[in-house]
Amino acid sequence: MENSESQPSGIEQISQGDNSQRRYPNNRSNGNGGSNGNGGGSYNRFFKPSPVNAGEEHEIDIESMSKRGDAGVGRIQGLVIFVPNTKVGDKVKVKITRVGRGYATADLVEAKPEE
Repeated sequence: MENSESQPSGIEQISQGDNSQRRYPNNRSNGNGGSNGNGGGSYNRFFKPSPVNAGEEHEIDIESMSKRGDAGVGRIQGLVIFVPNTKVGDKVKVKITRVGRGYATADLVEAKPEE
């Protein structure tokens, strides 16, 4: 690299024919208007509010089992609800105990009889 004394530190001179470009190795853009997610910029992520709240009771159908096999899995407006002590095909009334990002846990209140 020639003329390294005239360049600020951390800047490399790249020569490509007649076009000269500067590269700043520690300044990487993530494609969001130059913002790196540390405040400002055009980075705006939309979080949809949860359709359930802790303490509410809902009736759901158990569609599948969790990967660990210790809880049944149902959904309320697309939100995954984990309910221990249930099995696939159960129609249950549950009380929401915890709401996380993209899921909720619930306790079994009542198992509805099969119709």
